[in-house]
Amino acid sequence: MSTYSKDIFFAHETAIIDEGCTIGEGTKIWHFCHIMPDSIIGENCNLGQNVMVGPLVVLGNNVKVQNNVSIYTGVICEDDVFLGPSMVFTNVINPRSAVVRKNMFMKTLVKRGASIGANATIICGITIGSYAFIGAGSVATKDVKPYALIVGNPGRQLGWMSEFGHRLNFDANNGAICPESGEQYSLKNEFVEKLI
Repeated sequence: MSTYSKDIFFAHETAIIDEGCTIGEGTKIWHFCHIMPDSIIGENCNLGQNVMVGPLVVLGNNVKVQNNVSIYTGVICEDDVFLGPSMVFTNVINPRSAVVRKNMFMKTLVKRGASIGANATIICGITIGSYAFIGAGSVATKDVKPYALIVGNPGRQLGWMSEFGHRLNFDANNGAICPESGEQYSLKNEFVEKLI
């Protein structure tokens, strides 16, 4: 028995939604998506064309998944995560066609507000910190700090980003201001925090 009602979310007629998944109110599921059993999708999410959500995947509220993204078992995305077009998750560190490793799926956690750019690859078993920004085409191979900007292959930290997605430029006192929101940030001991 499924735990959703199509009265509370939108699914395009070409989408396949398996029994046993949970889908939150206000979510939109577009053309040719496949939502597999025991997955959980929060409220007000948007899944673009040709998205696959695997079994036991968890997507928080307001997660935006662009076209051609497969979210495999082991992936958890917290609220307000952005997954860019054709970005890639993995769930086995050493896959082989002839070796069954379904019991070796690794967990990947994408924390609140993080953005992963188009065609980026996330190697399984890592945590992407809150509001981190993985640049288009980058390959994240290890844990990413909150607010970090990661670029390249392998991904390297190039700087820091605000919650509004702007590069933070820290002054001599290790303070920075987001040019869009005016929010203030502090850099201390290699970590960024937003000041209240």
